[in-house]
Parts: sequence; C-alpha cells; structure tokens
Amino acid sequence: MARIAVIGAGTGAMAAAARLAVAGHRVVVYERTETYGGAVRRFERDGFGFDTGPGLLTLPAVYRDLFVKTGKEPLEDCVELVQVDPSSRHVFADGTAVSLPNASRAGVVSALDEALGAGAGQRWGDFLVRAREAWDRTRRPLLEEPLWADWRVLTEREPYPAVPHKRLLRTRRAATLAEIGAWELRDRRLAALLDSYALAYGVDPGTAPASAAVLPYMEHAFGTWYVRGGIRELARAVHERCEKRRVEFVFGAEVTGIVDKDGRAAGVELADGTVAEADFVVGPGPGRLGTLMAGRQLYGADAVRPRAEGDRPGRVVVCLALRGGRQPDAAHLTVVHSPDTEGELGEFATGVGPERPTVRVHRPDDPALRPDAAHESVVLTATVPSGTGYDWAAPGAADAFADRMVAAAERAVPGLRERTLWREVRTPVDTERETGAVGGAVPPPALAAAETALYPANGTAIEGLFSVGGWSHPGGGLPHAGMSGALVAGLIVEGPKFRGSQ
Repeated sequence: MARIAVIGAGTGAMAAAARLAVAGHRVVVYERTETYGGAVRRFERDGFGFDTGPGLLTLPAVYRDLFVKTGKEPLEDCVELVQVDPSSRHVFADGTAVSLPNASRAGVVSALDEALGAGAGQRWGDFLVRAREAWDRTRRPLLEEPLWADWRVLTEREPYPAVPHKRLLRTRRAATLAEIGAWELRDRRLAALLDSYALAYGVDPGTAPASAAVLPYMEHAFGTWYVRGGIRELARAVHERCEKRRVEFVFGAEVTGIVDKDGRAAGVELADGTVAEADFVVGPGPGRLGTLMAGRQLYGADAVRPRAEGDRPGRVVVCLALRGGRQPDAAHLTVVHSPDTEGELGEFATGVGPERPTVRVHRPDDPALRPDAAHESVVLTATVPSGTGYDWAAPGAADAFADRMVAAAERAVPGLRERTLWREVRTPVDTERETGAVGGAVPPPALAAAETALYPANGTAIEGLFSVGGWSHPGGGLPHAGMSGALVAGLIVEGPKFRGSQ
C-alpha cells in the first residue's frame, strides 16, 4: 500500500483519488479552500441555487465508469440524470430561432431545414458525419490513453476530413473551425451555431483547429444531460464516493511545496509548516506544480509545452433570482448568438468588449434551485478573455458587462430585467480565487492538429509526481477531468506501461 498525496479536490483529482483508494492505497487530499469540486460550484441565497461552473454534462459514461470501478453503487443510484430535450434552443442575430432535439441527427437536420431553409440541415448533417470521422481518429489518443511519447504525430495531420474549397484559383481545405463555418456550412447562422459549441468549451473559434469539430459531435452523438439538483450534485456524489473508499480530505490546507528526496517526489509541505510524507504526489497541472517544485524542470525538451493559463478564455456568470414562475415550454438551455461570434473575444482587447456577446441562458426546471413555483433561478454565461485587455476588477466593469449579457438574454426571455429580484455577477477574478487558475482561465479540452491545443502528459520527469485535471492531458471539461483521473490512477497502479482502458 502506497501513501498518495493529492493536491486539490477538483473533480479530476477526486476521480483519481477514488480509483487509487480502491486499488488499496492510502490517499489524502489537501484542498486549500473549504470545499471540494474545483470550478464545479454552487451559489445559494434566499432559497435560490445556481450552478456557477458547468451547467450540463456530456459523456456521462465517463462517470458511470468511475462509479462502476469504485463500488457497487452505479452513478444513477447516487444522482438523478435527466436527458435534456431539446438539447438547446438557438436565437441567431437575425432573429431566427431553432430548437435542436437531443441526440438525434435526423431530428436536428429536420429542425434546421425548417428554421433556416432547405439544405441547411443537410449541410450540418454532412458536417457531423465528417466530425465523427475526426472523433474516431482522435478519441483514444486524446481521451482514453496516456499522451503518446511520439505525441507529435497528433499534430502532423488534421484529423477532420475537410471538404476541398476553391478560393482565388486555389483549392484549400479548412484548417480552423471558422473556416469550416465559412467554406462548408455556408450560412452565417450555421457558422454561429458551430462557433457557439467552441465558445462553450472556452475555445476561440477563430484560432481553433478544425479538429474542434469533435465538440459539437460529442453533444449530438452522446446527448446532453442535467443532474437533478444541479451539476454540483455530481461533485458531491464523487466526494462521497471518495469518503466511502476511505479517502481522507484535509480542507483549508494550502500546499506550498513538494518534498524532493533524491530526485523523487516524497511528500508535500503545507502553509503551516507541516510536512506530509508520501510515495506519490498528484498535483493540479504543470503551472502550479512548477511553482511547488521551485522551478524544477518537469518535462523533457521534447515534451508538450505547458499552456500559459493567463491568456486563455474564462467565463462571466450572472445568477438571476427572478419573480414569476418558469414557463412550462421553456428550453433548459438557450444560446443567444452574437452578430460576430468569430471575433467577439478579440473585441475585449479594446478594453470594452462586444456590445452583444454570445450568451448561454440556463433555465433548469428544478424545484431544488428555487424557493417555490412562483420564482425562477436562471444562470447566464459568456466566454471572455481571462488575462489581458479587460480589467474585470475595475469598478463597474463586471456590472457593465453583465448588463450587456442580460440585454442579450432578453431576446430569449422577454422581461428579464423587470422580473429580476437580485443578481450575482461572477467573473474570472472569482474563478482565480476559487480554483487558483491564473487570471481565472478555464482550460479547454485537448484537440489534435496543433501543439498549442495539447496538454503535457500526466506523468512528469520527476519520479513519483503526476498531474491531473484540466491543465494536464486530456484537458478541461467535466468528462475530460474524469478521464484525467482514470489515466493518473492507471499510471500509478500499473506503471508506465499502462495504455488506458480497453
């Protein structure tokens, strides 16, 4: 039995801890805040509850596998999963609206044809077929296996089979998500639809490789799910599974250093001067690990370079407590599109930001999140830069942008401002305080075809030291966090020859 110290109680870290405990190891989790879940948080006030992190779950199979592998209780015995239908409603800049059925390609094609005109649905359906090919090519190396030693093969060929496009007497193929929208979808509304899936994951559609086509494919193919009581309930269930497997949690315990003994990670140092010895240390990604290891080189010269956190997108979340009940036919998720989804992140460089941002409007039909049927809990989210260009801490900056988000959301929920009892605005500043991510950045998933879209391996050059969570392979997002935990546990239990689940 090995002693394992886990730094942080994020979802990926807890997923690793539960698996390692089941394998017979003694696992202690040190969390600097007073709660678990990382970015999966809940804000509560006056009988209202709001998810301030992810609002919906894709690929629930990742957490079904976690619960099967760590005990007899399946996931559905611990939380109630509800498949959202429609999966989303979209309100485009020109006023056109469409509701997309959940996990039904034929239904989506039909809905788009009816709303946007004949042929629009078919173009989107053909795109999903190509996106599936990219998914099939990248699923195992990017999600289910430790990062290959020869990872550069993942960047040498674009896995998305782009359609040849003649432009200026040259035949070209889309290399970015934005080019797929312009050259293959050939409709500003379809392009905005595609961009919105990237923005939801914290990916800039203007610079994302074409392989980001797997992001909408995941939702269309595997469905979109809501956890009754809010996504925070999933974090609670994972935490309780850890405790049942005798994982020890120490909250309010900030790790300030990693013990280095003869070139091997041998424990952690806490802010109060305590040293906790361990045979393995699992930490929260290369940025934080590098600081804790006093700048020691974590990876070889030929490894994937760690992503800089501070220049990655973050999120603004506006929690709205509303008077008046939720309409029975309201969609759980409505996306209100900006007139320029491809360029809206760049507008923050002016220090002002877009007048009409893309806003995701979450309206869960969940009595647990409202005081009674005469009130409603609504969450607005927008993807924004986390690092430079817009000072979220400046007086009035957060409220000014929240006003724009509310104005945009009113295109989907008329009378929103008049119904508002109060609101809570959360920016990348809050994300940084709660998660420690530099600038409040939210890590996007790993993508093929570009080195800058990959993450460093879960193992490091320092023996006994591993990284887990959104800033290490395979990147950010709830499903990816769960996969990260499975990979780290496999590497510790089975050693470097571990090749992922079969």
